[in-house]
Amino acid sequence: MEENLEISLFNLVLSIGNTADLVSPLLVNHHKQVGYIANEIAKEMGLPEEMRNEIMLAGLLHDLGGISLQERENALTFEDTHAFLHSKLGYQLFKDFPPFAGIAELIYYHHSWWEPGGKNVPLGSHIIHLADRVAVSINKKIPILEQAENIVKKIRDQSGRMFMPDAVEAFCSLAKKEYFWFDTVSQYILSILEQKEEQGRLILDLDNLQVIANIFSKIIDFRSPFTANHSSGVAATAQALAEILGFSESRRQLIKIAGLLHDVGKLAIPPQILEKPGPLTKDEFNIIKSHTFFSYRTLEAIDGFETLNQWASFHHERLDGQGYPFHLSEEELPLGSKIMAVADVFTAITEDRPYRSGMDSDKAVKVLTKMASEKAVDQDIVDVLLTNYEKINAVRIEAQSATVNEYLKYQRDKGNISINN
Repeated sequence: MEENLEISLFNLVLSIGNTADLVSPLLVNHHKQVGYIANEIAKEMGLPEEMRNEIMLAGLLHDLGGISLQERENALTFEDTHAFLHSKLGYQLFKDFPPFAGIAELIYYHHSWWEPGGKNVPLGSHIIHLADRVAVSINKKIPILEQAENIVKKIRDQSGRMFMPDAVEAFCSLAKKEYFWFDTVSQYILSILEQKEEQGRLILDLDNLQVIANIFSKIIDFRSPFTANHSSGVAATAQALAEILGFSESRRQLIKIAGLLHDVGKLAIPPQILEKPGPLTKDEFNIIKSHTFFSYRTLEAIDGFETLNQWASFHHERLDGQGYPFHLSEEELPLGSKIMAVADVFTAITEDRPYRSGMDSDKAVKVLTKMASEKAVDQDIVDVLLTNYEKINAVRIEAQSATVNEYLKYQRDKGNISINN
């Protein structure tokens, strides 16, 4: 993998949005619907192509600030009184990634009402607000054309109050066309969006990839205090192991990024299973097993992430072929994936969680040694970790402590945001 990758901005955005929509069946396709509706309204209003694309991309990401399941489901109500919370936290997620600076601003204001103060809100935010409320008004159990008239009435009744009048008029014009409604609820909405996407490709260096990975890791881990700093610990451990094993500087940074991404599929796992302090039932463990599958499919959507995806998503494969979800053999597993597996186990058993303290070094060594003897993880990599235990553990602790501080700041920001802003 080269230091600079040719990454599709659209595929990147779609991957992030799809990951967030794994949180609940109620949210499936929500980001894609909002992106599509917003793009169509912008087109109906005669906005230039570049502006339409930015609005569509912001629509595909608009609810990412609602990291918890409850926050995301709250946003599905027509008048969410806590909307400013997730919109402003979404802005915080994306503002430091230069290609998303304009998108971040649209997300920040996407629940702002037209009155009062509508003149200070970007046009694109008003369009996304309207598109979002149209999407949440759709009842998946009723044929779409049977409910179209009621949705139009609901939106028109709020013209000049919740919604920008010009955007409402554009929506009402669109609503007369059956294709618009069929597209909005279509199983083909992904391909429909791909046909509209005109952004081309974005060249990312490793520093920008690091920013993206940090965005992913917060979406993954900040859902729960149980997982708030896990990915940062895995990433730091994997990077330290890779350095000792002779990886180049760029490959070390790539494996750190893979560590930040490795559990993205856990967004599909119910919080009550992730946070269960006791042993899992067989059925619960079967659900847990799906998280690496979802990680793989999520990252697969980003062209150029192939090696990164393997390193990130194969961390529960075993050398004896009895891992999950692909049952790959030792020969089929890249070295980066073997490093990630050891880093994940080491971090999981040594980190503190709300319901228990991490293992001390003696217990951790026993667990890792046993797993290596059973061909669950690579013996050579375990030997490297054990030889350098104190150094690697210190790196893990430092990284996780920094992430805890970020998580606490995130929680403070949530508490300080006024819902009336």
